[in-house]
Amino acid sequence: MKRAVLLSAALVVFCLASPRAQQKAPAVISDLKWLAGTWASDGKPVSNEERWTPPAGGAMLATSRTVKGDRMVAFEFLRIVERDGGLVYIAQPNGRPPTDFVLTAKTAQSATFENPAHDFPKMIRYALRPDGVLEATVSDGGKRAETFTFKRMP
Repeated sequence: MKRAVLLSAALVVFCLASPRAQQKAPAVISDLKWLAGTWASDGKPVSNEERWTPPAGGAMLATSRTVKGDRMVAFEFLRIVERDGGLVYIAQPNGRPPTDFVLTAKTAQSATFENPAHDFPKMIRYALRPDGVLEATVSDGGKRAETFTFKRMP
């Protein structure tokens, strides 16, 4: 029992001292107002779309769907919420239980969310390019990464 308590205390100290644990970026939901709207990929061969609500009440909500041909092959419920002085991205792919990703970096037109304990992705990054294209990148923080590009729809 004493060993378990010591191991638990050591784990808490390690997590609190970890650079990842201290990298939460301060932010409010209105910092991400540039993400609001309907975004769609070019649809070749698979189309992706995300619909983000404007920031209100400390949150933004979104739905995402992936269509291949005439069939939906995936969907996701998404939220970004204010929590403890920062933002948390909450993903529920295909209706599964929620997974939290903490905002670790932001600029005027980008936001990076991380969860180092998650299998894949460990990082989700949205960036609005100067040409108006939205890039969404998911990665494991190393070798594996996928970038999706979206255009704002009317």
